[in-house]
Amino acid sequence: MKLETFFEKFDRFADAPDAVAKMRELVLDLAVKGKLTDRDLKKESVDSKYSDEPSSDVLPANWRLLNFGKFCDIQGGNQPPKSQFRDEPKPGYVRMFQIRDLGERPVPVYISKESTNRFCREGEILIGRYGASVGKVFWAQDGAYNVALAKFIFPEDALLPPFAFWVLKSDFFQAEIAGASRSAQAGFNKGDLAAIDFPLPPLAEQKRIVAKVDELMALCDRLEAQQQERETRHTALARASLARFADAPTPANLHFIFHPSYAIPPADLRKSILTLAVQGKLVPQDPNDEPAEVPALSRVTKSKGEREAPFELPANWKWVQLGQISELINGDRSKNYPNKAEYVPEGVAWINTGHIEPDGTLSTEWMHFISRKKFDSLRSGKVRPGDLVYCLRGATLGKTAIITQYEEGAVASSLVIIRLIPAVEPRYAYRFLTSPLGRAQIFQFDNGSAQPNLSANNVKKYWVPLPPLAEQRRIVAKVEQLMALVDALETQLAASRATAANLLSALVAELTSGVASASPSANGAPQTSPGQRPGKPANKSHKG
Repeated sequence: MKLETFFEKFDRFADAPDAVAKMRELVLDLAVKGKLTDRDLKKESVDSKYSDEPSSDVLPANWRLLNFGKFCDIQGGNQPPKSQFRDEPKPGYVRMFQIRDLGERPVPVYISKESTNRFCREGEILIGRYGASVGKVFWAQDGAYNVALAKFIFPEDALLPPFAFWVLKSDFFQAEIAGASRSAQAGFNKGDLAAIDFPLPPLAEQKRIVAKVDELMALCDRLEAQQQERETRHTALARASLARFADAPTPANLHFIFHPSYAIPPADLRKSILTLAVQGKLVPQDPNDEPAEVPALSRVTKSKGEREAPFELPANWKWVQLGQISELINGDRSKNYPNKAEYVPEGVAWINTGHIEPDGTLSTEWMHFISRKKFDSLRSGKVRPGDLVYCLRGATLGKTAIITQYEEGAVASSLVIIRLIPAVEPRYAYRFLTSPLGRAQIFQFDNGSAQPNLSANNVKKYWVPLPPLAEQRRIVAKVEQLMALVDALETQLAASRATAANLLSALVAELTSGVASASPSANGAPQTSPGQRPGKPANKSHKG
């Protein structure tokens, strides 16, 4: 298969994760292995002064695999005191390149020429030696460079800088860099870099490879831009479809949301469904429904400046605080609190945050158990079927489950039991607590410390939009129906991406195991003198 055919099939694997990035990797892999362009074995060879040894088995016969340090000079930078740095250029000062200049947002600094003896020129290549930028390469400009970078000086009669640039960016060379690095922080020194082998084709073939790589990288840029444009357009359509569904949650508008040409991310769909559910926009109201009977506000206080009505509700709904419609029960934190040594293979469920599954159920496979005697010794924190358990601490703050699998059990100190009054359907309360509205209230009361936590008294203050019990049940049924559709959509998207990824892998394998694709002959290749720099990256996608 020709490489051009591979690019023509882009639409078939565009949904594969990082499809364009993998195409770039493929181009460079083929380039450094001599599979990207044709070659003339009779007329072209590497100068014998660099090596009379044949290449390795993985490279073409007229290439050489040379020790980098034997034909390339590597110069490390130095580190003038930062007190000599200036934020603005002035006469006698030059730009000082640092490792942070390898990132997306370089911060220029300047230093006097007398303060350093390590200078670089436009057209030379710098490489990062330390930290997260180990092995990253970029084209230098006129200036100086510090100790965290190294500069390459290549023999002009053997190696074109643009070809060297692409080799240094390739997985072939980056794998060698990773192997030479002592650690992410220690990085590598000049000797480590000099010991790496480097694939060297004849100069004429280097020119053809550079021209071909530049051509294909420009094509990758166009494909990437087309992807971004399509995603922007689809995002706008997705938002419009969600707004349309929110205004009129009809079956037709629901179908519009699932239009295959612009699948909305499943996580966004789930949030939107729950938002509509707690706003009273997911199912029609029935004026014959009896409003929920709610006790008067008891032992619940308002926070200063707290809004009582985050948004307007349907006529037969009401705003209540969670403490009005439930009892919140902490676990037993006395000396009777079970420790791991008291766990038993079978007994009464001892529930902690790790047992809460993403779908709001409790794990049966990984549950811990305590003995009946230990359970009876606990004075609080005992659950009943229909209770909710809610996480009060740590990274899983707000994690929620409904007690359905166990007839009895007790909760660890990281959880609180929410025992609802009969006027509240537990599945509706669960959907509220996991909705964007419920989740937002976590951060209203979270203490903001490194170990985020809530108290039962905080959770009592949550504002809950409460519909009649009959409508709660209709909402739950509709939410479950829609969530099943979202699950199916997610499965479909995952299958589509897997198919695209498999196709991409198969095409890459076919290309990398085959021969070079047809490409311009030596006579038709762009003519570039060694002193010129063909292929200098024109945009950020080519930068190190």
